[in-house]
Amino acid sequence: MNTFEQLGIEEGLLHSISALGFTQPTPIQQKAIPVLLQGTKDFIGLAQTGTGKTAAFGLPLLQLISKEDRFPQALIVCPTRELCLQITSDLDKFKNKKDHLSITAVYGGTSIGMQIKDLKKGTHIVVATPGRLIDLIERKAINLEKIHYVVLDEADEMLNMGFKDDIEFILKNTPNRQSTWLFSATMPPEIRQVSKRYMEKPFEITIGKTNEGSANIDHQFYATQHHNRYEVLKRIIDFNPGLYGIVFARTKADTQDIAEKLTREGYDIDAIHGDLTQQQRDKVMGLFRDKSVKLLVATDVAARGIDVQGITHVINYELPDDTEVYTHRSGRTGRAGRSGISVSIVTPKEVYRLRQIEKLVKTQFHKMDIPSGKDVCRKQFFHFIDKMLSADISHGEYETYLPVLKEKFAAVEKEEILQRVAALEFDRFLKYYENAADLNLRDDRRQGRTQEAGQARESKGKKFGGGSYQRLFVNLGTKDGFYKASFLQFILDMSDLPKEVLGRIDMKEMNSWVEIEPAAGKKMIKAIDGKNYRGRKIRMNDAETGGRRK
Repeated sequence: MNTFEQLGIEEGLLHSISALGFTQPTPIQQKAIPVLLQGTKDFIGLAQTGTGKTAAFGLPLLQLISKEDRFPQALIVCPTRELCLQITSDLDKFKNKKDHLSITAVYGGTSIGMQIKDLKKGTHIVVATPGRLIDLIERKAINLEKIHYVVLDEADEMLNMGFKDDIEFILKNTPNRQSTWLFSATMPPEIRQVSKRYMEKPFEITIGKTNEGSANIDHQFYATQHHNRYEVLKRIIDFNPGLYGIVFARTKADTQDIAEKLTREGYDIDAIHGDLTQQQRDKVMGLFRDKSVKLLVATDVAARGIDVQGITHVINYELPDDTEVYTHRSGRTGRAGRSGISVSIVTPKEVYRLRQIEKLVKTQFHKMDIPSGKDVCRKQFFHFIDKMLSADISHGEYETYLPVLKEKFAAVEKEEILQRVAALEFDRFLKYYENAADLNLRDDRRQGRTQEAGQARESKGKKFGGGSYQRLFVNLGTKDGFYKASFLQFILDMSDLPKEVLGRIDMKEMNSWVEIEPAAGKKMIKAIDGKNYRGRKIRMNDAETGGRRK
């Protein structure tokens, strides 16, 4: 394996990354750095998150920049504020401390005036989210005429979030770029189109296979009935007392509901979804990063770009409809060489979809037994004992209290003291799980029939008009930046309806048709019709009558 020095990284940068503990380059760094250091080749790098992409493009950028010229020479575009700040922080750590090199982050949700002031002071590299960057371009507050290098990081996520037009606008406004570097976990057709239009014979590398799950992640699933889903989630959390992770739910209503229920029951948990202000989001993410909150419940859109080290578990409260979404979810764990676990709670209806995801990510999911109440109590008990035995008693004045403690417990046997300590710690668990039900699906024949029924439903869903569904028309389509899973989440978030009320969704470029149970159709139309999306009025009505169903 080549070292960073053999790849061509200069001495000042070598010193900085060595101090950070970088010893050997990752596969993406090995293949990308020599190409990017040339500074003249367009480049496409396909690799999962957590593989070291920031250093793969960051180190060459820091080396290529002319430090004497204090104007923007490189532009890094990424989907979210969190990733924007993470990249900026990483580049600050990577750079040669002797170089007077400035990196400026620009993103939404905070004062644009302060960011304009920072840009006017002069900077070498700009890290930006698409919306705020376009705002700055239109205000003529940033000059991209001398940008030589453009990096599109997590390009697939930007397209999934509806930034295709924004990316094209940005590329049109960097006419003098010498090279464009595109990094993505997957390669949907929209990215291929952008690369053909704005890149010239790009050098392309793939680390692993597109959509393939990380080898560091153990993919597990628990099979249960739909009405047991929340209880299974609790058992997973209770059975893994050291868990630090993200629970993915489908809608903002689900995230809020799960977080509120778990908080009432004493869990350290918070939710992140589209209704939070940027200040609220920053507060939640700050608590999660410093592990004051061990669990985060998030929607897929709200979790875009979250890059937190040390996440042990990703829990799929429900399976996503889109395989690429599963890849992004599971990629939150098992990062930077660490191992991780991706857990899915699967109902009989979802078994067929689970098998589809297995085929596409080329990874076998391991079926796990849902822990019994006794299993949970036993696991929690041993975790507490280990924690108690490893507690640091070297500091503080504990010895001062020993005489009083000895006096208090003089007539109490050691075994009884241990029992009382255990009772204080485990009384809630023992009572809760005393008569805990078995939540596993045990009837394999029934499960097989349910799976077949699920396949039949999938097949039936290919035809419109099946069953008693109402069919709705909406003037949103793929041209608005949606793909099926993001559109599904959008309409469910807007209407606060569960996925179970929906049937088939048929998306075209300009319009879409949605099958929905008649009882829920009126609510969805009322919630969505007349609202605005990206400056355009949404029109939703009954596809058959052309009007709202009364």
